[in-house]
Amino acid sequence: MEALQAGSVRNRPPNKRSQAHGGIHPLSPITHTQRFQPLPVPLGQPPYRYTLEEAIPGIGKQAAAAGRLVFHIVGDTGGIKNPEFQTQVANSMVQDLSATGSDRPSFFYHLGDVIYYNGQLSEYYAQFYEPYDHYSAPIFAIPGNHDGDPADSSQTSLDGWVAYFMTAKPHVDPISQDAPRVTMSLPNVYYSLECPFVTIVGMYTNVPEGGSIDSVQQQWLTNELNDAPTDKALIVSLNHPIYSFDSHHSGSSRMADALQQAINDTKRVPNIVFAGHVHDYQRIERKLVGNTPTPFIVAGHGGYYNLHGLTTKNGQTDSATGARLIASDDKRHGYVTLTVTADTISGTMTAITKGSGTPIPSVDTFKYPTAAVTLAGGATVSL
Repeated sequence: MEALQAGSVRNRPPNKRSQAHGGIHPLSPITHTQRFQPLPVPLGQPPYRYTLEEAIPGIGKQAAAAGRLVFHIVGDTGGIKNPEFQTQVANSMVQDLSATGSDRPSFFYHLGDVIYYNGQLSEYYAQFYEPYDHYSAPIFAIPGNHDGDPADSSQTSLDGWVAYFMTAKPHVDPISQDAPRVTMSLPNVYYSLECPFVTIVGMYTNVPEGGSIDSVQQQWLTNELNDAPTDKALIVSLNHPIYSFDSHHSGSSRMADALQQAINDTKRVPNIVFAGHVHDYQRIERKLVGNTPTPFIVAGHGGYYNLHGLTTKNGQTDSATGARLIASDDKRHGYVTLTVTADTISGTMTAITKGSGTPIPSVDTFKYPTAAVTLAGGATVSL
């Protein structure tokens, strides 16, 4: 590992590149201060699947009658330092819940980094319970690196996250004070959420920059892609993004390797890949099978005060990976609303006006098919 030089800072991602490293991350005492953290004991049994019906009884019949499932998805919400941004995003999401019929979102899927900076249980009231006090739908999540990185020896990795999202018996934690919310009983820090019309395979990518998973989770990911129903859409979610044209983190070749291996082993390609970690919005496309692009969406603009700037413009393609930036917003916070039917996954990104907090719907809109995407014969993909 290189020696420290006075006044030096970590290297920033190159312009117009969707991954900062070509497969190998250089070791540096500046960039490698966060270490892989051991995982908590699972609450459930392999293969760690949670049915949406457990949290929303009757959702199967409701979604079938409506012909759709609608939900929110975004990450990096923790409102430390300046909670105004998280509050404004949460208020807009609450307004969405006033919609009637099949347009009403059924739940919020969080892409990680619920609590800054170190996932402390003591911060759950200010950064989770209170901001979503009026959000009456269930909140699911995968952990992010900030949720899993202990501040000191008094903490165990993910202890705060587990205390809400992975409790054996649902209860109201006294720490929620005047914003009570019943805890969840998710089976593990990585799990598949089985929903009408869609399966969401959620990975926990741990703490180190660029993410890291062990061989057990790699085998689990492969198994979940292999077993995912072919008559439903398949979403893979993770905290560290595979592609990102940002000036702070960039995309992760490690996570690209993990998903690439699972795809090539199973021949199943996700319909959409969602990630957080980077504090902005990006919709990136790669053509993996035929001419139909696979979207890789970064939605890490859910409330953390500091947004990350972009290193390229919409319409630009990374010549090294083939990733193309289709739409983006690095100036405003916001969130994504997904609508999944038997045929399509459509989405809208709502941005929040700085200062006034006014929501601006449909800043980006998209629609992709839900038909199962598979590799033919001996074909492989490279991410």
